[in-house]
Amino acid sequence: MSYDIERYLNVRSAYGASFGPDGERLSFLMNTTGTGQVWTLEGPREWPEQRTFYDERVTFASWSPERPELIFGMDDGGNEKVQLFRLDAETGVIESLTASPEAEQRRGSGSHNEPRARIAHAKHRWGGWSHDGERFAFASNRRDESVFDVYVQNRDETGDAAELVCEGDGWLSLAGWSPDDSRLLVSQAYSNFDQDLYVLDLEADEPTLEHLTPHEGNVRYQSASWAPDGEGIYLVTDEGDADTLYLAYLDLDTRALETVADGDGWNVDGIALDDETGRFVYSRNVEGYTELTVGEFDADDPTAFETFPEPDLPGGIAGGVSFDPDADRFALSTTGDTVNTNVFVVDLESGEAERWTDAPTAGIPRETFQESELVHVESFGVDGETPSAGLEVPGFLTLPDNPAGGSEDGAPVIVDIHGGPESQRRPSFSSVKQYFVDRGYAYFEPNVRGSAGYGADYAALDDVEKRMDSVADIEACVEWLQDHPAIDPNRIAAKGGSYGGFMVLAALTEYPDLWAAGIDVVGIANFVTFLENTGDWRRELREAEYGSLEEDRAFLESISPINNVENIEAPLFVLHGENDPRVPVGEAEQIAEKADAQGVPVRTLIFEDEGHGFSKLENRIEAYSAIADFLDDHV
Repeated sequence: MSYDIERYLNVRSAYGASFGPDGERLSFLMNTTGTGQVWTLEGPREWPEQRTFYDERVTFASWSPERPELIFGMDDGGNEKVQLFRLDAETGVIESLTASPEAEQRRGSGSHNEPRARIAHAKHRWGGWSHDGERFAFASNRRDESVFDVYVQNRDETGDAAELVCEGDGWLSLAGWSPDDSRLLVSQAYSNFDQDLYVLDLEADEPTLEHLTPHEGNVRYQSASWAPDGEGIYLVTDEGDADTLYLAYLDLDTRALETVADGDGWNVDGIALDDETGRFVYSRNVEGYTELTVGEFDADDPTAFETFPEPDLPGGIAGGVSFDPDADRFALSTTGDTVNTNVFVVDLESGEAERWTDAPTAGIPRETFQESELVHVESFGVDGETPSAGLEVPGFLTLPDNPAGGSEDGAPVIVDIHGGPESQRRPSFSSVKQYFVDRGYAYFEPNVRGSAGYGADYAALDDVEKRMDSVADIEACVEWLQDHPAIDPNRIAAKGGSYGGFMVLAALTEYPDLWAAGIDVVGIANFVTFLENTGDWRRELREAEYGSLEEDRAFLESISPINNVENIEAPLFVLHGENDPRVPVGEAEQIAEKADAQGVPVRTLIFEDEGHGFSKLENRIEAYSAIADFLDDHV
């Protein structure tokens, strides 16, 4: 039996778990109502209680360490200008913590008065509770839209009462309070592959950032956590010209960096650490799959630790660790090709895992979901060598049981290209993918050069002047698919979102004869107008990847699909959100208009209440129903 797209999009996800201060209650986010909202649960597979009732998505929720209350974040219409709210878990009352006094307020849904800002002028990036639960920290661009400052606010203050404790000059984020709540750990990002760490002493007369990681070139310092004694930092880094990230300990007194564990050729993605007990969970990303290490650091030797059994979790992808108050257990989310996202709680010492949430599959039998196969496609080498001397592009191929249009010529295939570009397609659950596979489409998800997860060298292979090399990898992948016995070589469609939308447009302009159709979701059509109009806080980070307007304008113009649109032959579907702060909607408008003028069959769908993607269920249903109809017509 087949199901329509609405049924597939009603497959739910439970994620973003946080343990309450008593250790007996868990909060999580679930999209039962169409957008992620806050729910709480008091035991495994018990009936959960919905705690927020907004049309807009909740982006995170974090319990206070001492009181029955939590702070959550929410933006408006996909604008990514997240505001912070406090939920009293006993009364259900919600207060806005960060909305400006002059911001317009309105009554929210549900049984309580739930004020929220209709229009918020700034982004707020969560920085965590103090250990005593009296204060919380965040980074915000309130003062200057292009930079982030550090703020501290008392838990019972609202509006603009937060204290600006440090003015930043770039992209600052917070990694948590020191064990004695006297300091904050601060990260500054210059690009996805270059960061610095700082300590901010809140008790100093004039708090200033103390630089911990002076370096030359690009070095990553990520997933930083305070050691229990407050005298050191655990982090993942590639300092020392390492190609992949390893787990390290940074001594704050000597500034010595010591390796704790390497990834054996793969990235250590991050570490979750309880700074009272020294218990931890760190993950390795092995070909897109998660491998967890659970352990406890030695109190006398910060680089030594004992390990506990790895939990047996379904799906192959896991993350989002939250410890209970005693660090005897931790919660995390798991997912996989055939496993929709749910929250499990793991006994730290035994490794025994128990599923707590019950996100349903909308009545679709779980056994009908299809597994992907990890494959490797040979492309050209890093200096343009022949394929025999090339590099391998990893990807995930999912084949249908019954190819659409009959099996004589093989199945049509959707080549779904990830965004980023420094991102990675991993075998996590996708209701959209499962829907199209059920309809008889094959689905191919490549990780072309420039993708994260395969080392710094691989990720740098598409930087600036090498941008189009990653598009050439798409050509190699399509040629590989054309030779695959299960694929119809004449029915290949390109689909991608954000930077992946650029890849779709670039593939259609560079290799027009390969494609039966193209689907561009919130994609970049013109690098010059994109960089000119993207959010001020993002421009410097994006120029580090793509090239600068000042120095690389001519090159950026040469590779922009808008300037090569006359090459497009395949029908094109362009979808976008009106409020997109990352890739402004003008990118969609200009490519659709110019392609239409060239005689390309073009369809456009713009959502007035969405941003960089589609978060609301009704919009997702409309978008993917239209995509399905478009593919049926042209593929």
